[in-house]
Amino acid sequence: MGSATRALAIDIGGTKIAAAFVDEQGGLHGLSTVSTPVGDGEMVWAALAELVRRVRATDDGQACVGLGVGTAGPHDRVRGTVSPLNIVGWRGFPLRERLQELAGELPVEIANDGVCMAYGEHTFGAGRGVDDMVGMVVSTGVGAGLILGGRPLLGPSGNAGHVGHLVIDVHGPPCPCGGRGCVEAIASGPSLLRWALDGGWQPAEGQEATVPELAASARDGDALAVAAFARSGMAVGAAVASIAAACDVRLAVIGGGVANVGELLFGPARAALAEHGRLAYLEGVTIVPAALGGGHAGLLGAAALVLGDRLAPAAP
Repeated sequence: MGSATRALAIDIGGTKIAAAFVDEQGGLHGLSTVSTPVGDGEMVWAALAELVRRVRATDDGQACVGLGVGTAGPHDRVRGTVSPLNIVGWRGFPLRERLQELAGELPVEIANDGVCMAYGEHTFGAGRGVDDMVGMVVSTGVGAGLILGGRPLLGPSGNAGHVGHLVIDVHGPPCPCGGRGCVEAIASGPSLLRWALDGGWQPAEGQEATVPELAASARDGDALAVAAFARSGMAVGAAVASIAAACDVRLAVIGGGVANVGELLFGPARAALAEHGRLAYLEGVTIVPAALGGGHAGLLGAAALVLGDRLAPAAP
């Protein structure tokens, strides 16, 4: 049974957009998804608006207290605009204003997708019971969010915790953000694949060059494939050490497609954390895999933006 109140949650990414009603216990109702259109901003908006109407059509009369939205960033919290790097049609797109037109009098809360992932894992997943943590999504890019004192850190612009663009190698490779040596430029799926291919790795005959194919090579003992994941993991671990030193977090929850390779990534990440996190107060900082499958952490975190103190997840 759902609770008496719930939020309409939306998770906007470069590949797909998902929406659902989420109740106070984290139950999803009316879940629906659509592929993110490749085209101008109005095409993306039309797909999103239709998706919201589709989910709202499943309404069974329970009270909805607002719309919570996680979106690829960066975004401008003050103006309510978004400019996701992976949705080229949206540059300064007035997302909050458009959603408010759909929501009527209901409040609309927007945060970066990394923040929503972290909040979802904090509330319902691997971060439950930990008030100070970072959540990271290592995938096509590297998104992240900070939870401090049990609440998501948004910052004045809404982009606090965007640690995928923490610089860990000042002489490192170019990053899509325009800088060099960011975590994303080293650890993301496209980055580690490019590094492996440049080094001479080739997928098996008839297979495409993908992260799962590279992982299969690594598990078969291909030294270059193992090194590619180790390089990615060490970048993640060094980033966690830096985040923990700056923000005193106790836990890093890592999800995303690259994280699905398991110990190929997590082993080097933990080793790098141990190597670089030498300050006494960093003892005990841990790195764990995300617990929420199916890509639902972002939806649950988006809903938590609205539900707040109404949340009553079951005990771990």
